[in-house]
Amino acid sequence: MNTDTTETSDDEYDGPSKSQVKREMHALLDLGKQLVELPNEKLKQLPLSENLYEAIRLAQRTTSREGLRRQVHYVGKLMRHADADAIRSQMDIWLNGSREETQALHRLEIQRDRLLADDEALTKLLAEYPNADSQHLRTLIRAGRKEIQHNLGLQPGQDPQRKHFRALFQALKALNDSTEHE
Repeated sequence: MNTDTTETSDDEYDGPSKSQVKREMHALLDLGKQLVELPNEKLKQLPLSENLYEAIRLAQRTTSREGLRRQVHYVGKLMRHADADAIRSQMDIWLNGSREETQALHRLEIQRDRLLADDEALTKLLAEYPNADSQHLRTLIRAGRKEIQHNLGLQPGQDPQRKHFRALFQALKALNDSTEHE
């Protein structure tokens, strides 16, 4: 008679632990809570099933605290069947902006600073964007330079002027956006 008490490999469970499953469910519940806080326009842009979308909308309309808690838990349950990674990715882009957008804005800031510091930068910009309104850009650069000079003389605690500084940035952004859409 064999009294071997070692378990065979058939009896071992190799799936996720109970704790891991619980962490994943809580993560989906948290994501569901974030979805409930989103405006309807953004919800429509996400890859949500009809059931999940309706459950979120119902949670948004629920005024009772306990009813809202139950509805959010139901949304979390429905999230198990949703593409959570795609939803998280889109929400991250909304929250932080995409890296490409951030890099593009940094390039525009650098370009604005060059324009304010050096007249040659405008010549290079106009060569790159021949359809740009050179007179408007010159006016913004001149006003931005005056603003910088004014801000240098401010006392501590006084707010600097940034109107023309921002206007120049917006003009560069509009110029950049117009060439991307062509």
